[in-house]
Amino acid sequence: MEKCNIEQIVEFIQKTFNTKEFIPLHEPRFIGNEKKYLNDCIDSTFVSSVGKYVDTFEQEFAKKVGAKYAVATVNGTAALHISLILAGVTKNDEVITQPLTFIATCNAISYIGAVPIFIDVDLNTMGMSPNSLKIFLELNCEIKNKQCINKTTGKIIKACVPMHTFGHPCKIDELKELCDKWHIVLVEDAAESLGSYYKDKHTGTFGKLGAFSFNGNKIVTSGGGGVIVTDDGTIAKRAKHLTTTAKIPHPYEYVHDEIGFNYRMPNLNAALLVAQLEQLELFLKSKRELAKLYEGFFEKIDFVDFVKEPKETSSNYWLQAIKLENKEQRDRFLEFTNRNGVMTRPIWRLMSELDMFASCQKDDLKNSKYLQDRVVNIPSSVRV
Repeated sequence: MEKCNIEQIVEFIQKTFNTKEFIPLHEPRFIGNEKKYLNDCIDSTFVSSVGKYVDTFEQEFAKKVGAKYAVATVNGTAALHISLILAGVTKNDEVITQPLTFIATCNAISYIGAVPIFIDVDLNTMGMSPNSLKIFLELNCEIKNKQCINKTTGKIIKACVPMHTFGHPCKIDELKELCDKWHIVLVEDAAESLGSYYKDKHTGTFGKLGAFSFNGNKIVTSGGGGVIVTDDGTIAKRAKHLTTTAKIPHPYEYVHDEIGFNYRMPNLNAALLVAQLEQLELFLKSKRELAKLYEGFFEKIDFVDFVKEPKETSSNYWLQAIKLENKEQRDRFLEFTNRNGVMTRPIWRLMSELDMFASCQKDDLKNSKYLQDRVVNIPSSVRV
């Protein structure tokens, strides 16, 4: 890679964001009713887990994604953790997921005492490959008493957790078909994909449960926050119960009927998030406009492929991504851009290569390894 080529990329990004100052990877935008709702929340004194903004957020979010129910949590990891419990995952069960994901996916599995199995991703979606999942199940599994049994370990494969990488939907309908056939509960890690659609249906609503995140770098943020979505009223009711320390409702008594979690989203965070949701369509429009600018520019650069939304999807383009030719080129790109005030980041280290998950069962992970060596995120903030 010639130095001038990287310089041209840096100059284009600076021009696109209209600054030669430091350009972060992704920063939030607070341009609506955030301060108004926060002040209202503070004035009400209901700043903890009870308040009108939590209820309003849950109602508005469910409408936004087309789910019947939404239950707000303190963060996306908590949402996924509870979702897996509600999917019936227990200690020593196995959960199929992808190695190319943020650590939270595997942490949530591990909190229960379950064990991840790593299945390769598709190159075009960077999400779990239905073909790889089909091959793994046919080679390694059998159905007994309507349960999927791993013939290698003898354990039950209870759930499958695909992730919509950087907001690009994976082939979630094909994954669901396989999960249904093999009696595996589908739980979507939709942490990054608010505003993304697969075949005109919002991500996170294909499985029995879906989990979203509103961390500070997400497309809308509450500083920290998450939500569980489901169409099952019984599951939604238990989700709220478990995330509220499993306390039996009573005017003044403190009685808890099972081990619960202090995972309920505070009203203060929900106030911020209600205002952010009001701006979602504007944010999505800006993201897609930025994607078009990047796509047009990188078409002229021989050594860079811009990551575009897969067919039959509409992506939120949460984090814009490019693929370089090899790891050495990637490393030079990362070093140069960060040294020159343009924040870029590699894709995650594969979960299967981390010490705590190195002994987990996996397939060849060919595509995951290829992407790990080449994918870089570039500045992706909303430009308004």
